[in-house]
Amino acid sequence: MNVAFVVQRYGLEINGGAELHCRWVAEHMSRHWNVEVLTTRAHDYVTWADHYPEGEETINGIRVRRFSVPRPRDPERFGRLQSFILEEEHTERDELDWLEEEGPTSPDLLDFIRRRGADYDYFIFFSYRYWHSYWGIRSVPRKAILVPTAEHDAVIDLKFFKDLFRLPRAFIYNSEEEREMIQAVSGNRSVPGLVVGVGTEVPPGAEPERFRRTQGIDRPYLLYLGRIDQNKGFPQLFDYFLQFKKDTGSDAGLVLIGNSILPIPDHPDIFALGFQPEQDKFDALAGAEALIMPSFFESLSMVTLEAWALRRPVLANARCEVLQGQCRRSDGGLFYGNYPEFREALKLLLASAGLRRTLGENGRRYFETHYTWDIIEEKYLETVRRLEEEP
Repeated sequence: MNVAFVVQRYGLEINGGAELHCRWVAEHMSRHWNVEVLTTRAHDYVTWADHYPEGEETINGIRVRRFSVPRPRDPERFGRLQSFILEEEHTERDELDWLEEEGPTSPDLLDFIRRRGADYDYFIFFSYRYWHSYWGIRSVPRKAILVPTAEHDAVIDLKFFKDLFRLPRAFIYNSEEEREMIQAVSGNRSVPGLVVGVGTEVPPGAEPERFRRTQGIDRPYLLYLGRIDQNKGFPQLFDYFLQFKKDTGSDAGLVLIGNSILPIPDHPDIFALGFQPEQDKFDALAGAEALIMPSFFESLSMVTLEAWALRRPVLANARCEVLQGQCRRSDGGLFYGNYPEFREALKLLLASAGLRRTLGENGRRYFETHYTWDIIEEKYLETVRRLEEEP
């Protein structure tokens, strides 16, 4: 079976979000299918400017076809268009103009899908909100499977997306909350869709003491992994953490691993380490008192699954329905909706090794039940089997 994965960016240097999700799934499903990736030359998700060479390359055994983005995004124009469609009365033409600016706009990629559609049994599109998915699905709807990676943000309610959600042959959802949200806005319950998510792999030997020694961290710490930006719950987390320090006198630190587009407070208990190699990331996670997930918008948190795989508890933002749902179903974490709840939950976690251990063990069982790669691969295979059995 020939299957094309279609995603906005792709590369070993892209270490998060739907792009990493797509790469992991493509690599694992290449054990079962003939897999290719169709993507752009972009590395930067702000402008989508061409970065990688055009043409084909092989990454971890997967053929990757890259297509140019002839008109990069203008962030200022995009910001104005987005404010307009979210705040003012507008037409579907306005929404399509927004989509053009959202990008990554690659006519050659779309032309390839249209010309070569007969060469593939299925196209698996990642991320509903981008140009490649909207026009790609409309070009090959009977071969399209959508992994929407949808968050509960304002653009989910745009009219043309409601129509898009009724076109694919099938969905592969990241969480129960994501499926409920998309079905509520689009009425697409007749389109089949499994809740699958993504697997994760952790190295066999994480070394938290090596991480502490290398980074000079000599106190208990919370760990955040990922981009540091507004949608991920910053600067609220900085405010909450620094207020917690004042209120409690705790010696706990906050370790940040990931790139930032926001200023980070200059404080002796905030350790901003930037991008770190995978082994260092897992060493840091193994030594953390808890992983903290302050994000307002997630379709599935891969780092939360990694924390549970390593038996670490999670402290999550309750305003993200997906994170709260994962914590409730797993009994692997606590969650907060305001500062007093943040303060009390964090005090409990830091004070009780027994609570941290119990939450971590619960999280590990949840991970083993739902998110090992054997389980994820079988759900992708089941999705396609069901489609093949349809009259």
